[in-house]
Amino acid sequence: MSDASSTAVPDAPASSDNIESVVTRLRRRAPSVRQTPAARRKAKLQRLVDALLAHRDTFVEALQADFSKAPVEVDLTEIKAVTKEAEHAIANLDEWMSPDRVSSPLLFTGTRSEIHYEPKGVVLIMSPWNYPVNLTLGPLVGAIAAGNCAVLKPSEHTPHTAAALQNVLGDLFDEREVTVVRGGPDVAQALTAQPFDHIYFTGSPAIGRLVMKAAAEHLTSVTLELGGKSPAVVDGTADLSRAAGRIAWSKFTNAGQTCIAPDYVLVETRIHDALVDQLRDTIHRFYGSTPDAQQTSQDYARLVHRDHYDKIRTLLADAQDRGATVAIGGQHNAETNYVSPTVLTEVPLSAQIMQEEIFGPLLPIIAYDTVDEAIQIINDRPPPLSLYAFTDRDATVDTLLNRTTAGSTCVNEGFLHFINPNLPFGGKGESGIGRGHGVRSFREFSNERSVLRRTYGSDLLRTLYPPYGRLTSRVADWVLRYV
Repeated sequence: MSDASSTAVPDAPASSDNIESVVTRLRRRAPSVRQTPAARRKAKLQRLVDALLAHRDTFVEALQADFSKAPVEVDLTEIKAVTKEAEHAIANLDEWMSPDRVSSPLLFTGTRSEIHYEPKGVVLIMSPWNYPVNLTLGPLVGAIAAGNCAVLKPSEHTPHTAAALQNVLGDLFDEREVTVVRGGPDVAQALTAQPFDHIYFTGSPAIGRLVMKAAAEHLTSVTLELGGKSPAVVDGTADLSRAAGRIAWSKFTNAGQTCIAPDYVLVETRIHDALVDQLRDTIHRFYGSTPDAQQTSQDYARLVHRDHYDKIRTLLADAQDRGATVAIGGQHNAETNYVSPTVLTEVPLSAQIMQEEIFGPLLPIIAYDTVDEAIQIINDRPPPLSLYAFTDRDATVDTLLNRTTAGSTCVNEGFLHFINPNLPFGGKGESGIGRGHGVRSFREFSNERSVLRRTYGSDLLRTLYPPYGRLTSRVADWVLRYV
């Protein structure tokens, strides 16, 4: 695995003192950028696609240095996710930018009503460390498509990737239109104190609250992509081999540091042991059949830093102290921030691991006897970002959809929904506000401007002008009844 210390990272040039000048520079440029036609915006997006592919090795090396992310995972979950989003926007941008014609009530005969999509202006995109390319540039696609100028603030916890983003985008875009600002919490606080026209934040609910509070000072709109405890439900009709493969893939990709990873599994009691056996076989097939093989696997990431490693170790220790059993894995190495793919059984619901998002490679397995019991466990927690159902029973799917809520739901599949640009992505409450991807990202960064035009006639409405007499009352009565 790469040693993060072996790759030099340039000092972050930004400071809280010069943030205002950065934003002012973009704000002066925003009026001309808002006038850019679809062709200019599509050209910018195509340059982004070309640059990502051209600098593929740069990002692979940066993510290896930051937390030993496997090159294939960089290709699929970072670069491909963004190029797919950008290509989708390029293909559809003419339609998205066109005004939407809407119908009008009979009373408005002679008028035409439309919705126009205009850029919000200067936007801030704050991204996390777990998918630092994807979650920085994915929202940027929507911001560019909508005609905005953007400030990007990648996480300080992936410094090599943040430096690569700054270098690549600095060569790609006019700094008056897209600027990458690097730094720590002081820079983030200075940025959120500025009067942006929109803030797109991806991260934890705790930091999301702070972002929303800062945005409220300027009445700035926000998109918050947060997280939460995303459950997987496996009933007795499920194909266990398929379920285990897709749960393990969705959970242990990026060492579990994924906001839509299954956070815990609810499994029907009669197939509990069989599912655990299938998960063991799957983990061995993915990463190696011995602890040493897993620890030296080039296909398994590390935790991003020591503090996060300590958090995961604390969750594991607390669960064991409360009676949980390590059925698979449990190995760890503080020197490399390594925690093996770990499956826990007999986990009490009172354990800390069932009270907060894990965001790491620990997977609690909870047995249930009835669907009602599983639903109660889900609904006792805040609405999750995603819910996964593995079943061949349509009634189970319908029950879960009708009696739970989640940002998204996958049936007999893993976290593929994130890659589909035609599906809106986002959460509810603790798991997020707003939606991204595809046209929803374009609209998130747009002001929906209502436009009503009088094209002919106006006699009917003139009967409602003051002074109000008998005719006005009769027309008003007719409007109330029939229009």
